[in-house]
Amino acid sequence: MEHLTQMDDFAKQWLFDPTVSKLIAVLFGVVVIVTLVRLIQRWVIGRYIQDTDLRYNARKAIRFFGFVIGFLYITAVFSVQFSGLTVAFGIAGAGIAFALQEVIMSVAGWIAIVFGDFYKTGDRILLGGVRGDVIDIGVFRTTVMECGEWVNGDLYNGRIVRLSNSYVFKEPVFNYSHDFPFLWDEIVVPVKFGSDHHLAREILDRVVSDVVGNYTAYAKAAWRDVVSSYRIEDARIEPLVTMVFNENWMDFTVRYVVDYKARRITKDRLFTQILDEFQKTEGKVGIASTSVDISLTHAPTLGVRTEL
Repeated sequence: MEHLTQMDDFAKQWLFDPTVSKLIAVLFGVVVIVTLVRLIQRWVIGRYIQDTDLRYNARKAIRFFGFVIGFLYITAVFSVQFSGLTVAFGIAGAGIAFALQEVIMSVAGWIAIVFGDFYKTGDRILLGGVRGDVIDIGVFRTTVMECGEWVNGDLYNGRIVRLSNSYVFKEPVFNYSHDFPFLWDEIVVPVKFGSDHHLAREILDRVVSDVVGNYTAYAKAAWRDVVSSYRIEDARIEPLVTMVFNENWMDFTVRYVVDYKARRITKDRLFTQILDEFQKTEGKVGIASTSVDISLTHAPTLGVRTEL
């Protein structure tokens, strides 16, 4: 009997201990919070949100707020027990905040990115000197598949770069695809003097309309949304060919709107078709180039006289 009485007293002592009861409450609360977060992510977001980008951001936000609620719950449970250490915690918190200011800025940057609509996954951005496509947005860092550097054009170079979210407060954020997923681009075609410049302009107009004309209707619709959202002038979307000349040749500039991911391949198609069309003119239009004749047959005769 004495052994059972001791066991009963020991169990009562532990069950009614304030610290043990708080730990049990914390464990129960954490299990409830984790369960609610997973239910919301799976049943609410997965079922009722169809847009892929919005679903991705919503899951990230719910997970983050789950961590915040869990931290606040644990703090509230132990607040009475730790009330005597309030001043110490305040001083320590100020020191930690100073030491982790970059982390705090990164979290603030993540909130700004998600709710301020700076960019989303799939957008092409230039941030912190890095240009590429956003493939993940974390609480602390944005992951980018880099373009450019030693690779010409807007092609991937294979490097994956992780940028601190705090950059959105420190540097400009260049977004190539957010409100207007097109870019104005241009090429310069040198045409030699003596060519039929009217025919050259006609060929360039025809080629650019054939290559990028399918973008015009979509670009106009997207640009109308930009004009309605911002105070900006209604710019020209249709392709444009202009000409200037210098002492060597005539320069025709072809300006057009193109998908931001298709600049390189579009230039290739334009130059290929332009060369093909110029060759069909049988010399009426030709590409200009600089040539220098250094043949020795045209060199002047030099006389050399020696005196003793």
